[in-house]
Amino acid sequence: MTSPHGSIVVWSDRTHRPPERHRKKLAAWEERNSKGRLIRKQGKRGIGNVGLSPDFTLHEGDFGAKGVITIRIHRTFSLDTNLTFKVIERPQLGHIRVVDLACENAELVHLAANRQAAEEWLTQHGYPNAVLEEVTADEVAAAHVEGRVAA
Repeated sequence: MTSPHGSIVVWSDRTHRPPERHRKKLAAWEERNSKGRLIRKQGKRGIGNVGLSPDFTLHEGDFGAKGVITIRIHRTFSLDTNLTFKVIERPQLGHIRVVDLACENAELVHLAANRQAAEEWLTQHGYPNAVLEEVTADEVAAAHVEGRVAA
């Protein structure tokens, strides 16, 4: 996946949404048709003699109460899945990505509108090895040139 961390991605199995009255069918359909924010990309890797194909992880949502998140929903997809994916929104120029580590497989933990908001969020959430990455004009321009801008 060539989209930058922080992009909003929808996925689909290309089937029609069942009517509301079919609750079980609708719940199953929603598992295969939803959206989330791209938070991690991993290349091909191996564990022992087993090769794992590249994958990416989307943050679908949070559940909790009174400002406390108790459950985070992350979905990881292999690049060889039969689902279709479409980027509908990309991070904007000047947004700041807060990633958990300075490494190739870093995970996006927050996307802030500016550096001050990112630093404030970081002081409240405590990621000691976090790195701040600004969305640059070059990154935004590359998306326009390559025709990857979300509609």
